[in-house]
Amino acid sequence: MKQIIDNSDLHFEHKLWEKEILFWLDEIRSFQNRLEEIQRKWTHPDVLVEMGQFQNQFILHQGKIEELKEEIEQHELRIAGQFMAREDAIDRVALKYHQEMRDKMETQRNLYINLKTRFFSFLGKYM
Repeated sequence: MKQIIDNSDLHFEHKLWEKEILFWLDEIRSFQNRLEEIQRKWTHPDVLVEMGQFQNQFILHQGKIEELKEEIEQHELRIAGQFMAREDAIDRVALKYHQEMRDKMETQRNLYINLKTRFFSFLGKYM
């Protein structure tokens, strides 16, 4: 038995991912603003080191998030091409790629949640 996966379902999931990514990017900007506030209040070397680690992690996450955004946009273009060719169902190669994207998003989501949890703990100590 074959399962038909409609391109519109994948498009919907892409839109959800794009909104989540935009939220993450906005949140990272907010977190960087909090770091600037802490930097104005604290000069202790241990605090500055920890703050620098968060700054680096935000930069890394932001880069990875931007990469994911680009990959989603490229995959969306492929789906749009299939739609223009009046192909409603996705092919196996594109489905495999979509499933890999889903895994990447889940991995990034978990890493980001972990970073956010640690950052909120940091803020609780120094804000």
